[in-house]
Amino acid sequence: MTNLPSEIFKAYDIRGIVDRCSLTPDVVRLVGQALGSLAREQNQSAIAVGRDGRLSGPSLAGALMDGICAAGMDAIDIGCVPTPLTYFAAYELGCDSCVSVTGSHNPPDYNGLKMVIGGTTLALDAILQLKTRIEAGHLLTGQGQRRSAEVRSAYLERILSDVKLARPMKIVIDCGNGVAGAVAPELFQRLGCDIVPLYCDVDGTFPNHHPDPSKPENLADLIQAIEETGAELGIAFDGDGDRLGVVTRDGEIIYPDRQLMLFAADVLSRVPGGQIIYDVKCTRLLAPWIRKHGGEALMWKTGHALVKAKLKETGAPLAGEMSGHIFFKERWYGFDDGLYAGARLLEILSRSRDANPVLKALPKAVSTPELNIKMAEGEPFVLVDKLKASAGFAGEVERITLDGLRIEYADGFGLARPSNTTPVVVLRFEADDEAALARIQADFRQALLAAWPGLALPF
Repeated sequence: MTNLPSEIFKAYDIRGIVDRCSLTPDVVRLVGQALGSLAREQNQSAIAVGRDGRLSGPSLAGALMDGICAAGMDAIDIGCVPTPLTYFAAYELGCDSCVSVTGSHNPPDYNGLKMVIGGTTLALDAILQLKTRIEAGHLLTGQGQRRSAEVRSAYLERILSDVKLARPMKIVIDCGNGVAGAVAPELFQRLGCDIVPLYCDVDGTFPNHHPDPSKPENLADLIQAIEETGAELGIAFDGDGDRLGVVTRDGEIIYPDRQLMLFAADVLSRVPGGQIIYDVKCTRLLAPWIRKHGGEALMWKTGHALVKAKLKETGAPLAGEMSGHIFFKERWYGFDDGLYAGARLLEILSRSRDANPVLKALPKAVSTPELNIKMAEGEPFVLVDKLKASAGFAGEVERITLDGLRIEYADGFGLARPSNTTPVVVLRFEADDEAALARIQADFRQALLAAWPGLALPF
């Protein structure tokens, strides 16, 4: 009987601090054997394995592939590549299964696994079942073969055959020393851009800033570089390249829900009536925008694996979430890919003489960034359940309990949802004006403190 650390088995991936009694090569080898066993049971041929630029990547990827082969499944090493290239490899190599060894946007001492078996991204119970399988000893054995494959060239050619810019553009690219830096400069140069590279050398210690473009403080250098170089706009990627950040020429951050407006209008021009999926954290201005452009709006749960599964289930041509994961099924494969999303963004913007007015014209409301209430493990779910059971909110128009609690008002919304990855309650507020925002926040403050007296609130 093998007992594994529960804390590394998250809702959408496996993730933890490397070598601190949890995410060790020995544990990852067992996970590899469990994945290999699962793949064999589904009659898969091989599992492609890629890794980001973290210092622990080579040892963990090696352990993972040892485990995959120990289950009698072949492992294909595709090297140090962005997570979207690992997803692409599952298609390009015809194996339908892949694992990206990545800590995504987490600090340098973290790492983890994003897993796809038989074309399905593992999430929730499927991840917990890996733990159960290992602890019960239900692991197949055999002698799988390990080989290498190069997919970077095919990935670049695939995008370049699909995306065409109407004119050259000068852009700043901030890769935050993440693994996107190994691909992004060449991709955007070959698309016809004059690029200003910022932190595009891959360095797993992330010496300049945290590789998370969803946080405004991580875009400060990008904003400064745009101003200094006279670039038309800036784009940024997270640590493993599956999320996109966008900044205008005058320094405004275009958050992913507004990016999704631009993408939706473009996709719906070719797929009239198409369904566009977005997560519960997105602006309330998005649904009417989608309907205005002839599409069907579908709100869904937060989480890249959950959104990807919903897109696969519905056949929608496009999906996105507030964290920056954008999923194109139209012209692409349906997985989240910050590099491809950046290319599609430039394709749209290049049709206009100047990108700035196009981006600035997207509907915008007064809103807060994502706010977090830090709590003990398990407490966020208890708190949100108490909120759901509360008597109601003043001025409440609609109550959405799809993922946490989202209260729609005539002039805004408030959201409280328990994170599936860390012990926090995620909050977000939006309104037509500052006065309405203050009122909605006061409403939520009262409800939160009534449900949990003494709670330390971030607003």
